[in-house]
Amino acid sequence: MADDERVELIDLVQANDLTGIRLWLAEHPPYEIADELARMDSHLAIVPFRLLDKDRELEVFEELDPQQQQEILVGLRDSAFRELIEQMDPDDRARLIGEAPAKIATRALAGLSPAERRMTAALLGYPEGAVGRYMTPETVILHRDLLVGRALEVVRAKGAEAETVYTLPVVDDGRRLAGTVQLSDLVVNSADTPLKDVVDVFAPRVRATEPAEDAARLMQEANLVALPVVDSEDRFVGLLTFDDALELIEAADSEDIARQSGASPVTGHYAAVGVLRLARARSVWLLLLIVTSTLTVNVMQGFEGVLKEVTALALFVPMLTGTGGNVGSQSATAIVRALAVGEVRIRDLPRVAWKESRVGLLLGLLLASIALLIGSFLVGGRIAVAVALSVTAVCTWAAIIGSSMPLLARRAGVDPAVVSAPLVSTLVDATGLLIYFSIARAVLGI
Repeated sequence: MADDERVELIDLVQANDLTGIRLWLAEHPPYEIADELARMDSHLAIVPFRLLDKDRELEVFEELDPQQQQEILVGLRDSAFRELIEQMDPDDRARLIGEAPAKIATRALAGLSPAERRMTAALLGYPEGAVGRYMTPETVILHRDLLVGRALEVVRAKGAEAETVYTLPVVDDGRRLAGTVQLSDLVVNSADTPLKDVVDVFAPRVRATEPAEDAARLMQEANLVALPVVDSEDRFVGLLTFDDALELIEAADSEDIARQSGASPVTGHYAAVGVLRLARARSVWLLLLIVTSTLTVNVMQGFEGVLKEVTALALFVPMLTGTGGNVGSQSATAIVRALAVGEVRIRDLPRVAWKESRVGLLLGLLLASIALLIGSFLVGGRIAVAVALSVTAVCTWAAIIGSSMPLLARRAGVDPAVVSAPLVSTLVDATGLLIYFSIARAVLGI
């Protein structure tokens, strides 16, 4: 959507042009309307939302993030509030209520019909972050003893109430999952074909208590439209659909990016997030980093005598700390990403450290050759040799530190992204100076 269209809706709302707002809403799809609402303050966003047709209101609402949904709900009357919550898919409703303040959550649950309340309560009974909170219980379940023709009749009869019919769970008499069948397989096979002949018994499945992000990554790797979710006794309880999986992956990646940049994750649309909230999200890590950076000051103080004797060494401190920090950050970012997509595991630590150490060594040799040429021209051969050796050692060390810390964090039960690039860079700065001054002492005989 063009920038002038975005400005137009905001102008219409600020001008209280209700006719113009209705026309704008009628000309745009739900996802664009939701994006516009997310950019506005809540007191402005509620105006166009109230003007939506009833058949589009739910579509737009479900496109919003839970935080934005809460802001919209606060501005609705009781009848509109109850109707909107009742119409939501159970998984979306459970996610909204699970993240909402107690006042909104209580109000939402109280307004639900008994059947919808039971479904929502069942999803909320799973641990926070578990795939059970994100699955949909509204599915078409087929028994494995059916014929294909009868299975299609069941899909036609119950499909309108299900969130998806493309992947269909197949169960036995005890509701234990026997596998899945694709709707396309039912369509292309003859009506008298036994369902058990076309069911995929090797289809991936996850337990309802497993992390939702892991389930979403599994769907991504296996190219699944929907993933069956089972309980501890392998009984089918729901499906994780691809749209929820995409949202999970997007949220996880956004959180990792924020932590790798040295900030706390911020939910909601950037355009609608306040300045104080952004500053608060970034300040915690900056305070930690400024404290850890005192290690660098202590190292400089410890080698003050060396610097007084050969002041030229100070010229290369920024280059060494910057180079080491960048190499460490590159390694840390690569390993955090590899961990997220399952390319490396905790037990791969020795192999990863060995591989990254060789990468760091090659980078160090490349950069050391440049440092040697520049140093020889500026300060002479002996100091240039010390700098070149230090660059090689620091790059190798930084690659080892950067690649090892995310794996060690995962082993300790900490999010690897918390071991962010700025933190790695700060630690490498301090240890890199120890390496630099130690090598300089040995080479220069100080």
